[in-house]
Amino acid sequence: MIKSDAIIVSAGKGQRLKARIKKQFISLGGKPILSHTLAPFERCPLIRSILVVVGEEDLEYCLKEVVEPYHYQKVLKIIPGGKRRQDSVKKGIEALPEDTEIIVVHDGVRPFVTQEMIEASIQEADRSGAAVVAVPVKDTIKMATSDGIVLQTLERASLWQAQTPQAFQASILRKAYSNAIFKEMSVSDDATLVERLGIKVRLLPGSYANIKITTQEDLMLAHLLLEMESKSKKGKRDENGIWL
Repeated sequence: MIKSDAIIVSAGKGQRLKARIKKQFISLGGKPILSHTLAPFERCPLIRSILVVVGEEDLEYCLKEVVEPYHYQKVLKIIPGGKRRQDSVKKGIEALPEDTEIIVVHDGVRPFVTQEMIEASIQEADRSGAAVVAVPVKDTIKMATSDGIVLQTLERASLWQAQTPQAFQASILRKAYSNAIFKEMSVSDDATLVERLGIKVRLLPGSYANIKITTQEDLMLAHLLLEMESKSKKGKRDENGIWL
């Protein structure tokens, strides 16, 4: 069996959401968002262990309010993150077992990830080295100057919105992060660092329901999605993320 371990990155401050508590700990249907996120990783038979990265001040809270009440047995460690997302992922990589073969990185505030996405990303990373779930961009995307003047309208047919989980052979991701430190790179996702090594990253079908909760509007949508999920008898989504 592939030795696959997950890093759940949840050390952000959540300033854009402007909530009284950090976004990963906000209640969604009576359960913290981060607890929802952990559930499919706990259930996934291909995941050996889970490492959760949170703010240093949140270590005990995460254990007592997010992990222990839901009896998540695969959570190996809860560790403090860094200033940037990539710093938190780096700390997660360093804390994983040395024999890890596949590293799965996922945003802690994407609670609608499915077990199928996790398994597909692991299997593809095992085959090809790197895999990212993504969805086609639906809106027209324009490049602009800092003062709002359009420079270029991009061809939508070739644009994809990257999500997580993102899975990588451990040796590749470790090399990518070593290269990032050496070249002082700053990026918003892990696949970018792998791409800069010249390694091809495979896109896999994600879901429009696999939202990252960042704003109040995202939180409103999350409550609606959860309500739809609870009302669904089958509890499954189609290829467009619509509940069946």
